[in-house]
Amino acid sequence: MHSGHQWGGPLEIIQDSSTSEDFERVSRGNAEWDRASATQQRHYGGAAGPRPDLDETQQGWLLGPPERKEKKYVDLGCVVCSKKALKYTLWGIVVAFFVLALPTIIAKSLPKRHPRPPPPDNYSVALHKALLFFNAQKSGKLPKNNGVPWRRDSGLDDGSKLTDVKGGLIGGYYDAGDNTKFHFPMSFAMTMLSWSVIEYEHKFRAAGEYDHVRDLIRWGTDYLLRTFNSSASTIDKIYSQVGGSTNGSKTPDDHYCWQRPEDMAYPRPVQTAVSGPDLAGEMAAALAAASIVFRDHAVYSAKLAKGAETVYAFARDRGKRTAYSRGNPYIEPYYNSTGYFDEHMWSAVWLYYATGNNSYISLATNPEIAKNANALVVIPDLSVFSWDNKLPGAMLLLTRFRIVLNPGYPYEEMLQSYHNVTTLTMCSYLQRFHVFNFTKGGLIQLNHGQGQPLQYVVNAAFLASLFADYMEMTDVPGMNCGPYFIPTDVLRVFAISQINYILGENPLKFSYVVGYGSRFPRHVHHRGASTPNNKIKYSCTSGWKWRDTKKPNPNNITGAMVGGPNRFDQFQDSRTSFAFTEPTLAGNAGLVAALVSLTNTGRSGVDKNAIFSNVPPLYAPAPPPPPPWKP
Repeated sequence: MHSGHQWGGPLEIIQDSSTSEDFERVSRGNAEWDRASATQQRHYGGAAGPRPDLDETQQGWLLGPPERKEKKYVDLGCVVCSKKALKYTLWGIVVAFFVLALPTIIAKSLPKRHPRPPPPDNYSVALHKALLFFNAQKSGKLPKNNGVPWRRDSGLDDGSKLTDVKGGLIGGYYDAGDNTKFHFPMSFAMTMLSWSVIEYEHKFRAAGEYDHVRDLIRWGTDYLLRTFNSSASTIDKIYSQVGGSTNGSKTPDDHYCWQRPEDMAYPRPVQTAVSGPDLAGEMAAALAAASIVFRDHAVYSAKLAKGAETVYAFARDRGKRTAYSRGNPYIEPYYNSTGYFDEHMWSAVWLYYATGNNSYISLATNPEIAKNANALVVIPDLSVFSWDNKLPGAMLLLTRFRIVLNPGYPYEEMLQSYHNVTTLTMCSYLQRFHVFNFTKGGLIQLNHGQGQPLQYVVNAAFLASLFADYMEMTDVPGMNCGPYFIPTDVLRVFAISQINYILGENPLKFSYVVGYGSRFPRHVHHRGASTPNNKIKYSCTSGWKWRDTKKPNPNNITGAMVGGPNRFDQFQDSRTSFAFTEPTLAGNAGLVAALVSLTNTGRSGVDKNAIFSNVPPLYAPAPPPPPPWKP
């Protein structure tokens, strides 16, 4: 059985003798079909076009496959586009690679050159130098990288006869041009350095001085921890001074002799304070502020905070309320303290910031403390911030507490009063209100024209600049001085004018910071700087020739801010005129603080929260939401 095809008949292959005949017959038939096809083409016109009387299949037999036409489009699967467009696109990609991508690849493969940082401003330049002064004032065994080639180890026998201090009282800083270590102003200098670091750490880092200033602070606080039993909870004495002299002394001591500290061979007595609310208060402030600076070193920070609490308890002891300097001829003529309640306020604020203990902020805002300190009494002299008067600094710190954390009750009433007095203090610095006199050259006279005015000027400049930053930090545009509104920029202009005067913008065109500018003091009242570094050991009196010579100092004590000009903008560059030419530790600390507050190196403004890093939350956290209701 064979299947058939659509035209009928079987699909079998016949293999017999008739095969050749059939092939010939088919061939003749094909020829006839070809002739017929040609005839039809002529009949219907056209070249082998389709015949309308045949269906599609029959036409396919006659005409064969249709003629292929060249495609003008390319099928990319999801997109159909013309060949011309595709060609232009591919060439565009090639051109874009060579124009854009290739230069970028080449640029990235080249060695990178970092852009040069902008040159430091004048305040940064002066800041580098001002910090170097502290290196020159170091006592004890100096590090190899101290940076002052004419200074070497000194004071290695200080306190060596003390039986309760292992290793004696080696270290710390000499105060000024003599070789005495006064612990009261030394503590204030460390507090000021720490305060400036806490507020402007970013600027110290940008200036490349952060590690340096921390080393300077630690050099001081390590020494202060040795001046009392810092490991105890209670103490009964503090070593208040090493070396010194009495007025008019004719025996070898720090004033009678003119020797660099490396050559000292005379006795250096140690002064002991069994009562010292002022000294102990300032030491507590220094240690507490430094504990915030070193908060990234937990062990050392805790050691500083514990020492601060110990010495503060000594300061608050009611049986030890006599000023540390009273009746002591080695101290009273030089760094006499006129009160101690200001130190109690000042150190209480720092202890609160360092520990978060509410008892300290309660004490700082106690109306009785404020009354005893005359904190709310508006007297010009009380607005002068110095190693002896801490009220302006303490009230500014408490104002910061109010405007940033807004603690409210029970502190608000006293904090508002401190804020008001702080504003009045800032108003008093402005020449338009005629509270203080100014020289014709523009220098404010905070100590009524007496000698060494610059140490008070730099402190005022720092407070004004800092208060301006506080207001800007809290989006306050200015302050009210009576009926007048004073923008924050006015305070900053005051600070800038005072520091610029010190750096040389004065009638003499003379810089009062050694090594800054081309004209600066060359006869600084300083034993180490005035004695040649020639490896010759000069005796107590043989060094007098270096004191009395008219020649410039052989060693520049770079960064030292001298006492400054008189009230007529006049200056005597004379070694024997110490009121003009002697630098001090406390004065330079204020200079550092003012300079770093004004420099444009690093971002502007203060660190808003660093000072509060140990302050606990002032308000109880919100209670958790109630559990969902269940029917």
